[in-house]
Amino acid sequence: MIFVDSNIPMYLVGAAHPHKAEVQVILERLIAGGRRLVTDAEVLQEILHRYTAIEKREAIGPALKVTLDIVDEVLPIEKRDVLRAGEIVQNPARMSARDALHIAVMERHGVRSILSFDSDFDHWPGLQRIHRI
Repeated sequence: MIFVDSNIPMYLVGAAHPHKAEVQVILERLIAGGRRLVTDAEVLQEILHRYTAIEKREAIGPALKVTLDIVDEVLPIEKRDVLRAGEIVQNPARMSARDALHIAVMERHGVRSILSFDSDFDHWPGLQRIHRI
């Protein structure tokens, strides 16, 4: 299983950017290889938050749609995930609260790989970040 971070669908629907083509190729390869892609409800909330904050509300629908089209499952956020995220943010790796929540959900589901351009995930032990072709 591979966790899909919020920056992936945002690059797909966003303006021209070097990562846009990379994301398309990586996703094509993962999907063609039969890899199971998942995300969590927080990723959907991040999309809502970001596009609302930058007044690009028209991008919310397309970003949510592409997210739901590429993932096999949206994992729920549970109380225990939030409590675990509270522990994770205390770690010297200094993860953000959102990243810590993703890590907690990934841990609970045994997900060890994340598709993301966020290099902060490189600091979490045992987690492999996919970000290159």
